[in-house]
Amino acid sequence: MKTRFLGKDKLEVSAIELGCMGFTHSYPPYPDRKDAINTIRKAVGLGVTFFDTAEVYSYGQNEDLVGEALQPVRDKVVIATKFGYDLSETPDLTTSARPVSLSSRPETIRKAVEGSLRRLRTDHIDLYYQHRVDPNVPIETVAETVGELIKEGKVLHWGLSEAAPATVRRAHAVCPLIAVQSEYSLWYRKPEAELLPTLEELGIGFVPFSPLGKAMLTGRFNKDTKFDKTDFRSAIPRFQGENLKHNMELVEYVEALAKRKETTPARIALGWLLAQKPWIVPIPGTKRIERIEENIGGADIQFTTEELADIRRHLDSIEIIGGRYPEDQEKMTGL
Repeated sequence: MKTRFLGKDKLEVSAIELGCMGFTHSYPPYPDRKDAINTIRKAVGLGVTFFDTAEVYSYGQNEDLVGEALQPVRDKVVIATKFGYDLSETPDLTTSARPVSLSSRPETIRKAVEGSLRRLRTDHIDLYYQHRVDPNVPIETVAETVGELIKEGKVLHWGLSEAAPATVRRAHAVCPLIAVQSEYSLWYRKPEAELLPTLEELGIGFVPFSPLGKAMLTGRFNKDTKFDKTDFRSAIPRFQGENLKHNMELVEYVEALAKRKETTPARIALGWLLAQKPWIVPIPGTKRIERIEENIGGADIQFTTEELADIRRHLDSIEIIGGRYPEDQEKMTGL
């Protein structure tokens, strides 16, 4: 597996990260715990060294799973997790699925880091993201709090998720960021306008989630696909009705491109992201080892300058319709 470096501190990670959310959260059915642990450990055997989770994913269960799976190889991997919600509002963390509120108050962050350390079975978190910007807490206060955790050795590096460029600058000025995580893919390119130039200027790595468009870019769906109500995509406008049918134009283009290059649509999508900047590390999420094997192959896809220019021309000509989140969740991004 090829590696890349994030930030000025040059945190070395595998070129493809494994997003672990789907093992317990948002995309049922879920594998049993033993199978999930085996899959994560097989990913390590394939060369994946970078793993992403969050305290809010299944209210701690996801971190606990990742912690158990990676405990035997803890010194060989980089674990990223996230804070930013008040889990104390959820009385039964093992079964409750009700929403929780944003909270990045210093006391909430300190409580969160202790819980994450315990569940991850580790004495430090390699990369600690603020999951969503809390409009009620100045980002400078958040940066100062995480800076204290870094001095204490509980956190090694930190980052933001779905933050506006101006917020990135303010946070970075107080406690340098090593990475920012936001959505970016062939079917969502908004970060190109302002976020990517800001990160390049400041020397901050970029870790795009949903690089496969929540599986849209894998070619698994068609215009008539219906999602179960327990599937997160059932609430996303881009995956609904006429929007889905319209958006298949991009999928068909990616499939045709994959056929020409004798590879898979998923590898095209990941290879394209990696070709944008050397400090980009995508996080495809999956529960299946064969998908991990496929995704890893994305690091080997090469594009000529002419191919990249042609892809950009096609992307500019294809309109994607429908929001990427339900309206209430979209309001929590870009702050």
